[in-house]
Amino acid sequence: MKKIAIIGADGQLGTDLVQVFSQAHDVASLTIQDIHIENIDEVRDVLSGIKPDVILNTAAYHRVPDCESHQSLAFQVNAIGAQNVAKVAQDLGAVNVYYSTDYVFDGMKGSPYLETDTPNPQSVYAISKLAGEYFTRHYCDKHFVARVSGIYGKVPSLIKGSNFVTTMLRLAKEKSEVRVVDDEVLTPTPTEEIALNSVDLIRIDHYGIYHMTSEGACSWYEFASTIWSTLELKTPLYPAKVADFPMVVKRPTYSVLENANLKKLGINRMSDWKDGLIRFLKQNYLEGGS
Repeated sequence: MKKIAIIGADGQLGTDLVQVFSQAHDVASLTIQDIHIENIDEVRDVLSGIKPDVILNTAAYHRVPDCESHQSLAFQVNAIGAQNVAKVAQDLGAVNVYYSTDYVFDGMKGSPYLETDTPNPQSVYAISKLAGEYFTRHYCDKHFVARVSGIYGKVPSLIKGSNFVTTMLRLAKEKSEVRVVDDEVLTPTPTEEIALNSVDLIRIDHYGIYHMTSEGACSWYEFASTIWSTLELKTPLYPAKVADFPMVVKRPTYSVLENANLKKLGINRMSDWKDGLIRFLKQNYLEGGS
C-alpha cells in the first residue's frame, strides 16, 4: 500500500482518482482549501507533513477563455504551481504525476498525436500547461506527464461548474434547439478510466510522457449525438461550424492522442470513446443516477 496525495481531490478528475486509489492505497485528499500550489512554502509544509510516495497533481486553471484575460493566474497555477509540486516531490523522493492536455498540440497533424510529437500550443491555457509539463519533467526525476482529452465525470469541473455532458443536458432543457460544431475532432474520455489507468501507471518506473485518452475519435457534434441518442433527448440537435461561433480563443481543430507509450508497456486499459460514453450515461443518468 502506497501513500497517495491527490491535489485537486474534489475536482472532476480528482474525485474519481480518490475513489479508485482509495480501494488499494492510503489516500490524502487535498482540496483548494488544503493547499495552494502557487505557494511553494505551503506546498512544502503540506506535503512534508503527509510524506507521500506518490503525488497526483490535478490542480489547474483551465477555463480556456479566462486564461487569455487572466494570464498571470493561469501561469501561477498551471506552470509555477506544477514547478512547486515537482520541487517538493523531488525533495521527498516521491513520484509526481502531472495531468496535462491535448491542447498542447496545434491540431495541424491530422492524425493521432504521439508522445514524441512536438507540441505547438495555441492559447495561454495550452502554453501554461506545456510549461507545467516542462517544469514537472525538469525538477522531478520520478515524473509522469499524463495528457488527457475531452474529459467528463460524475462531478463537473469545479472552475467551469460543468463538463460537456452536463452542458448539453442543460441546453437540451433550456433551448428550442442545440447546435454543436462538427469540424473540431477530439477523443471524449471518462475520468474514471483515467483514474484506473493511473493506478497501473504508478506501478511502473518508466517515467515520462503518456497519452491517456479513450480510443478512437469524434467531432463535438458526434459526442453530443451519442448523448442525445443514449438518453433519448427530444430537443433538435444540429451540426454547426467553428466559424458560426465567435472565436475567443484559438483551439486545435484536431487533438486526438494516441496512447502509444501505454500500449508499449501493455497497460492501456482505455475503452472506445463511444462505449465508454454510453456506459457512463447509462450508469449515471438511466440507472437511478442523477
